[in-house]
Amino acid sequence: METKYIFLIIVMVALFITPLVIFPTAEYGGSDGAAEELITKTGYEPWFDPIWEPPSGEIESLLFALQAAIGAIVIGYFVGFEKGKRAKK
Repeated sequence: METKYIFLIIVMVALFITPLVIFPTAEYGGSDGAAEELITKTGYEPWFDPIWEPPSGEIESLLFALQAAIGAIVIGYFVGFEKGKRAKK
């Protein structure tokens, strides 16, 4: 059983490393950057301005991470709750 897990880990690492080895000078950008570039090219204007903008990128990242953590806690709670209900039956 352990060799199966070791093999799967090696395959996963190979899948992550292969594009970097094959295309070492490629630019791997995210979808946010591509979307922003497309939006600025089309001349899109937002319908409204944000009510509040975070004072820095670090605060914005902190709020995003906090939102993700709260969401993970809520999902984990409900998954655990349902598992507990099934185990009780």
